[in-house]
Amino acid sequence: MRFILLAIVLAFPVIDLIATVRFARWTGVPVWMWLAMSTTAGFVLLRNERVAFRANTAAAMHGEQFALRGLFDSGRKVLAGVLFILPGVISDLMALILLALPLNVGHDLEPQTATSHRHRRPRAFDGESRRVD
Repeated sequence: MRFILLAIVLAFPVIDLIATVRFARWTGVPVWMWLAMSTTAGFVLLRNERVAFRANTAAAMHGEQFALRGLFDSGRKVLAGVLFILPGVISDLMALILLALPLNVGHDLEPQTATSHRHRRPRAFDGESRRVD
């Protein structure tokens, strides 16, 4: 069973490259351009997520955002960045699907208006209290 799993894991990049070559022939775009664009997109996504992760962690420490929400979004984007770096169209498509899914959309208790976006409060957990102004 381990060898079958290993064969699947090792065969995926090969199948992905074959699909990329065929897709490049079909579209007329050179293979190196597909690979360079996806690798660049992966590195840019990882670089931006590094900065955003620091900001999300600081916001969670100050109580402006839930820690799990920021961690989940960051993990999703890091996984998408790694999939972009892997060579191939199939892994790029999986990364785009992962980025397009609205997985971690939260709802605030207060409606957003033009003046309330500066003083947003996070949702309260069960058992927490909040001072009403």
